Amino acid sequence: MQVFTLFEGSYSVDATKKFVPFDPAKDNPKDRPASLFIHVQPFLVKLKDSLVLIDTGLGYSNEKGQLILHENIRKAGFDPDDVDLVLMSHLHFDHSGGMVHNQDGKMDLSFPNATYVIQRGEWEAAFTNTSSSYRTEIFDFLQRNAQLRFIEDSGSLTTEISYELTGAHTPFHQVFLLSDGKDTIFFGGDVLPEPEELVKKFIAKYDYDGRKAMELREKFGQQAAAENWNCLFYHGKSRTTGHVTLNDGQFKITD
Repeated sequence: MQVFTLFEGSYSVDATKKFVPFDPAKDNPKDRPASLFIHVQPFLVKLKDSLVLIDTGLGYSNEKGQLILHENIRKAGFDPDDVDLVLMSHLHFDHSGGMVHNQDGKMDLSFPNATYVIQRGEWEAAFTNTSSSYRTEIFDFLQRNAQLRFIEDSGSLTTEISYELTGAHTPFHQVFLLSDGKDTIFFGGDVLPEPEELVKKFIAKYDYDGRKAMELREKFGQQAAAENWNCLFYHGKSRTTGHVTLNDGQFKITD
């Protein structure tokens, strides 16, 4: 089992929910007041018989008009057309924008040969939620053109992939465990988006249920330490992957 971080970039986000590229080498955060600064990085996992993408980023293009996500997958040594499964933790735009490639007013499936795996409740809520975090034009296009697999509650997708409905960040947010019998990968989506959120115990205003999210981070941190999970951090700044140790009630992330 191989894991590849597909770094899409750093961005600032303010109340408008627009993701503006941010380069810390030349941009001043003081010029973007009341903004949240985040990294965006989907993950590609090569299992024995399948190629799996976990969340899809913003779907932004490079200067040549190519999807950054496609560019990064090719740099990892794979063809985007060979992606078998696209696992979606939830459908906020910074996680779902890359499900499609929107260029010059034309929309195409980013992964035409893949099956997109989505919690049914998240899919249904995305069409009725008035938040600008959801872009329904993407979901309309997927509904007409993509291979969709809707799952419910918690369970197993394959012998190597299981999912758990967590809620907390959104009412139907889910996390994933991938295992080849030897190693286990945990993807916590936006319930555990950064390693620092394991170390610091806090209730985030951006979560649907901040207290539950905080409690889930503690739960997953303990499991990760006990079972030697390799954790993938979608918004991680200091590191994107790592194993967890727990000593005297304190979590630490190691390589």
